[in-house]
Amino acid sequence: MEEKAVAKDISDRSSFSRPDEINDSPVEEVRLTVPITDDKTLPVLTFRTWVLGLTSCILLAFLSRYLDYRQNPVIITAECIQILTLFAGKLMAATLPAKSIRVPGTRCWFSMNPGAFNIKEHVLITILASSGSNAPTSVTVMTIVKVFYHREYSPLVALLLGQISMLIGFGYAGIFMKFFVDSPKMWWPSSVAQVPFYRALHEADTRIRGKVTRLQFFVIVSVASFAYYIVPNYFFPSISALSFVCLIWKNSVTAQQIGSGLRGLGLGSIALDYTTICNFVGNPLTSPPFSIINSMVGFVLFLYVIVPIAYWTNSQNAKRFPLFSSHLFDADGRQYNVSRVLDEKSLSLDRQKYNSYSQVYLSVLYAYKYAFAYACVTAILTHVILYHGRSAWNQFIETYRDRRQQEGDIHNRLMCKYRTIPQWWFYTVIILSVVISIPSLVIFKQQLQLPVLGLFFAIITSIMSTFCEAVFEATANQGFDSIAGIQDLTLAYILPGRPLALETFRAYNRVSMLQALYLLSNLKLGHYLKIPPRSIFIIQVTVECRHPIPSGGSDTV
Repeated sequence: MEEKAVAKDISDRSSFSRPDEINDSPVEEVRLTVPITDDKTLPVLTFRTWVLGLTSCILLAFLSRYLDYRQNPVIITAECIQILTLFAGKLMAATLPAKSIRVPGTRCWFSMNPGAFNIKEHVLITILASSGSNAPTSVTVMTIVKVFYHREYSPLVALLLGQISMLIGFGYAGIFMKFFVDSPKMWWPSSVAQVPFYRALHEADTRIRGKVTRLQFFVIVSVASFAYYIVPNYFFPSISALSFVCLIWKNSVTAQQIGSGLRGLGLGSIALDYTTICNFVGNPLTSPPFSIINSMVGFVLFLYVIVPIAYWTNSQNAKRFPLFSSHLFDADGRQYNVSRVLDEKSLSLDRQKYNSYSQVYLSVLYAYKYAFAYACVTAILTHVILYHGRSAWNQFIETYRDRRQQEGDIHNRLMCKYRTIPQWWFYTVIILSVVISIPSLVIFKQQLQLPVLGLFFAIITSIMSTFCEAVFEATANQGFDSIAGIQDLTLAYILPGRPLALETFRAYNRVSMLQALYLLSNLKLGHYLKIPPRSIFIIQVTVECRHPIPSGGSDTV
């Protein structure tokens, strides 16, 4: 069945001279990568999906949290799970019995082996496993409170803060789903990059003489990258950051500031370890060229022009502090002692102690970082309103009409065969999350410090930042942490002297936005590979046991 679909896909594309004649995607990368066929009979929410997905999620959650606290964090990517679960899925398909089993006391049924392990199962398993590999920012918030403020949330507060903040984000995804998933112009480069990988693992590919198939190419690259990774990681770790400036002028402080790749500007420093590059700048292969060029120009102007001029001209006594550091400093240039200005009982700022100790100072790089963050927020809002404001408003109005969008590309028409996610699912998640959060903020006021109005401020700003950041993620594969920084500063001015309130606000604000972006990107990947949207929603939020569909469609459990 899959071979016939691939052959039909190739013949369909080759029989037309122009993409618009088949109403294909307006984005060239999508036209060249994503198939325009679908096999609706493939099972999706199968026994294999849940067993492999949940097992991978638990293992990745443990390993990712364990490795996340390293100074140079090790990231276990979804590609590792994709390879392992591919072999596990095919093994289960070859060994498990195909007999149908009915759940006792219900009308639900499932088969331990519904047939060959297919691409749709594989995608859902990876999505579920990735939920464990992606560290929820709420865990980071709890770590900050424990390490820097020496306080701990009660288990109930930690559970509520972690789960509710993520569930609200799923609700945000529903608000913008029609604009960022159904719209062909919002093509999500990170999701498109995954499509050929799945196709190489599942689709039959005829080898042309003198060339290699997609699967052979993947195996060659995997072996080569593994062999190369051993060199910088085990045999020669120092090549992770080679600084020729520091090697030439070993005793010069200025040379260390200019050339060090770890403690300085890194000018002339070369990193031969690809994982070091990806850990801090992301995968450059999934971003469009214009996005990479813009990022590089901004990086060079900021780090190699503005910051050095400000530091070596001693602007605002910049030389009193390190060239760049994430720490806070006092007026004497020493690391700021936060415990000297905090009231230990209420964990709030003591103004008298603060005035007698010192103001807070930042390194010059971080000071300019926050200054430019304000400019970035203004530029982001202006760009989104001018270039996407009208279409966003039209799509928002479309969500209240009782019909699916029909004027999209061929992928929209193929996805119309599947039942969409009802809007009331998302609104229910948001309403229930808010209803649970309000009494939690009141009851656990001492631990959270955030007033109820702060919750609504977090929700409003999170919805705005979700839309703005999703526009850039869906078109340029770029995110902007500056939005979150400005929101944190705004709340700090509204509620000064309450550090736990800021961390709680960050959980309801930043965590919710990241979860919304994560669900939107997964929905777009499912859109490209023709996976029922409800299955993706269920796999991430809850388990829905539904009755078998007489036609044997892929929505059955």
